Amino acid sequence: MHVSARRNALSKFAMPAMSPTMTEGGIASWKKKEGESFAAGDVLLEIETDKATIDVEAQDDGLVAKIIAQDGAKNIKVGTPIAIVAEEGDDLSGAEAMASEAASTPSPEPKKEETAPPPPEESKPPSTRESPAAETKVELPAGDRIFASPLAKKIALERGIPLSKVKGTGPNGRILREDVEKYQPSAASSATTAVPQPSAALPEYTDIPISNMRRTIGTRLTQSKQELPHYYLTVDINMDKVLKLREVFNKTLSEKDKAAKLSVNDFILKAVACALSDVPEANSAWLGEVIRQYKKADISVAVATPNGLITPIVKDVGSKGLATISSEAKALAKKARDGKLQPQEYQGGTFTVSNLGMFDINHFTAIINPPQSCILAIGSTVPTLVPAPEEERGFKTVSVMKVTLSSDHRTVDGAVGARWLSAFKGYLENPLTFML
Repeated sequence: MHVSARRNALSKFAMPAMSPTMTEGGIASWKKKEGESFAAGDVLLEIETDKATIDVEAQDDGLVAKIIAQDGAKNIKVGTPIAIVAEEGDDLSGAEAMASEAASTPSPEPKKEETAPPPPEESKPPSTRESPAAETKVELPAGDRIFASPLAKKIALERGIPLSKVKGTGPNGRILREDVEKYQPSAASSATTAVPQPSAALPEYTDIPISNMRRTIGTRLTQSKQELPHYYLTVDINMDKVLKLREVFNKTLSEKDKAAKLSVNDFILKAVACALSDVPEANSAWLGEVIRQYKKADISVAVATPNGLITPIVKDVGSKGLATISSEAKALAKKARDGKLQPQEYQGGTFTVSNLGMFDINHFTAIINPPQSCILAIGSTVPTLVPAPEEERGFKTVSVMKVTLSSDHRTVDGAVGARWLSAFKGYLENPLTFML
């Protein structure tokens, strides 16, 4: 994504909006150091949004005069200055002052910590301080404010380092990660400073900072589960014909085409699109005043990444063949795991598929991704004994996949959900019907 900055001598480079819905972001890492020049198209830094890590490219040539928001900084509001940039040959003497001015403006950090225990006051007895975070701040003089990056605060809390003893080297004396890591207490202070130590009876633990992506996942799924009237429908599907057809297709591929082999999920996505065409009421969204019914199946596919769940979208699945669906789904899943999805690749979608079959989960229920009306939970395919009067033994073994449809009852009534599942089951149990 290209972000332009004014090049009239020194100028402030602000946190860019990487999508229409982005209100704040974090600094994953700067790719250019202070004093380093850049050309149009160079990656300046990586921004962590609520869904992915996105490269920010320079549109013009220039130079990074001063970095205000360091690596690891989070919850920076869109429009907040994060660096001072200049053109080659500019006088950089004013960069420090401009950075200090920008850093002294109100920051979004209180929003991040608004649920944390309040800092202790001189009048508050130590017994009322219930939080380790509050105890760490006990040495701060009343009324003094310590400017420190979120990452510096986290490291100080973990190591029991009083921030009031750390000398900040950032703009306006702001304490950075490096300052905390380099801090060495003097012998006297080590002997007299009371640093709270974990009780020997407590288990060891690690506090993992909540990323923007994880925070958004938590907020949206909590809201969905609380506000949407979920109901669940489950069916068993005989996958024998799909597995046989997949085996035939994949045997025709040569060794060099192994990457193009079809997965069961490719058949599932195609069958979902066909069923949505038959029962379009399930391909809908609750928008408050209207129910929007979509004409194409843009299917969101849940992908687990190191930072959390994200749902890249395979567009207009009904118009595509299995090979195209397969290649697009693989490419999107890789970009998702690498944190390189563009907003248009994961925002939107009309129906979601969540497949945990590869983890030997045979049955689960999934939470709807609003404003969509439905999400389909796919379990593993398991050999199962079923009655078979035509067989001599009276039973036979078939490959059964259990799927559960979660639906929003405001848009999809139970009978509609049942009709959709019946259509989906019919396509997978007779896959040649969507190969024609």
